[in-house]
Amino acid sequence: MQIVFMGSPEFAVTILDALVAAGHEVVVAYCQPPRPAGRGKGERPTPVQLRAEALGIAVRHPRTLRDGEEQARFAALGADVAVVAAYGLILPPPILEAPRLGCINVHASLLPRWRGAAPIERAILAGDAVTGVTIMQMDEGLDTGPMLLKRELPIDGKNTGQATDELAKLGSGALLDWLADPTPPQPQPEDGATYAAKIAKAEARIDWRRSAVEIERQVRAFAPAPGAWFEVGGERIKLLAAEFADGGGTAGHVLDEALTIAAGDGAIRPLLVQRAGRSPMTPAELLRGFPIPIGKMLL
Repeated sequence: MQIVFMGSPEFAVTILDALVAAGHEVVVAYCQPPRPAGRGKGERPTPVQLRAEALGIAVRHPRTLRDGEEQARFAALGADVAVVAAYGLILPPPILEAPRLGCINVHASLLPRWRGAAPIERAILAGDAVTGVTIMQMDEGLDTGPMLLKRELPIDGKNTGQATDELAKLGSGALLDWLADPTPPQPQPEDGATYAAKIAKAEARIDWRRSAVEIERQVRAFAPAPGAWFEVGGERIKLLAAEFADGGGTAGHVLDEALTIAAGDGAIRPLLVQRAGRSPMTPAELLRGFPIPIGKMLL
């Protein structure tokens, strides 16, 4: 089967690799254009571009698909199907209709729950014990197309990095199963639909007035990136892993030498932290070079 692949991050790389390993012909890979990154602000290609080039697959990264000339180039590929996984651009009708079997999306949620840009983070923040992947026939709406196949994944206790890796593998298997034995589409119910809005930078800042349950979810939702964080003496400290702890007190106060911190309800004990420009470390390693005394109020 001739496939156009459309994706950008590491999640999509896993799916691209699975298609190639299964013997499908990926004629072109579409992805987001390289963007400035790092201290030098040099342009960095997406993970999909790097992987596609290593596989010898032609890469295209238009900034829009609404241009008629770009749509004609896409249609000229004559693909059987387009597989989309976290691509990052809206597909207009001429693109959706060009492949013989249309455009199939690998979406990291159990639709109709968590339509939108950040389904994994939103599922963790909401305390969902189970999420999954949905193979979906794309339409003009935002993740509103008919469903082709769904698979579940328990995520209780997992962070976004762990869940993303597992969902990518789960989605790859589901996609290959559907391509080998297509099942008829089932319309999405509107009942239970939720929207997974893009993560705003301000959401990663920890508010110690919130409950320990909410803060622990926040830590997992933003690990490994962008990292939930708090401030000490004007320096930002990322909290990459944490657990619930006994104790309590005024929210934000350091309770003991293990850097246990009082929340609005309960307490949080950090397990992995990171200073700006440093590697992740344990709280004990942090405190050896960056003392935070008992009773300190954290912001």
